[in-house]
Amino acid sequence: MVDGGRFYIYFTAGVGSAHRMFVISSATADSGYGGETQLALPDNKWAIDGTLFTFNSQRWFVWSGWAGDTNVEQNLYIARMSSPTAPTGARYVISQPRESWERVVGNPFINEAPEAIKDPNGQLHIVYSANGSWSEQYCLAELRLRAGGDPTYVWDWYKSNGCLFGSNRATMMAGWDPTVNVNGPGHHSFVLLNGDIATSPPAGPRFPLMFHAVPKGTPYSWSNRYWFTGSFCWWGNTTYSRANVPGATTNTGFSLKLFE
Repeated sequence: MVDGGRFYIYFTAGVGSAHRMFVISSATADSGYGGETQLALPDNKWAIDGTLFTFNSQRWFVWSGWAGDTNVEQNLYIARMSSPTAPTGARYVISQPRESWERVVGNPFINEAPEAIKDPNGQLHIVYSANGSWSEQYCLAELRLRAGGDPTYVWDWYKSNGCLFGSNRATMMAGWDPTVNVNGPGHHSFVLLNGDIATSPPAGPRFPLMFHAVPKGTPYSWSNRYWFTGSFCWWGNTTYSRANVPGATTNTGFSLKLFE
């Protein structure tokens, strides 16, 4: 992404429990990157798939990580950033893989690959991958921050009631159809100008999307995954519901339709 006229690339490095987030930067997009710097994320735990964005004039970093030092489950965390390379304050969990449709394949159970985008009403969304990436149950789901909500408060986030982009009808949210040509679509990227969610598209036509998946008819494995181009559009007046939690049990707003 671009911040203050510099280009930043965030990536994961390390083996096993040593996985951590790093960043490199340059004044130009295609050359001049210096040595990597490890992000000093709060609590210094296992971390992958991190991405930076700005929302309500505050920089934020969202990633997939462990609560402790063992691989029990991968949660989504968010933290403030005082600059593109400096986290500040605590980390806050915003999603855990606790719904039945995101626990079809586990050991561990997984929420990962978060990507931020802003809807036509200005509300923040985090689209993420659920279920094990080694399985065709891998899919995309999302979190929607309620209007005026606090990104650090987990109960201000509403989770889609199923996969929004996946290949198994049983785990799809009602009204969303499974893929036709690929299995286990996951870890996507929205095509936004300079990676800035302020350039998120309006309601209306379809917009570019990238994701990886395995072609149908091919055994599902990491080695058989390919990158695909697709598209997405905003889907209005969509209600997400929840139970046995603080706050309102339903929230209605934009969701997303994603296409191969």
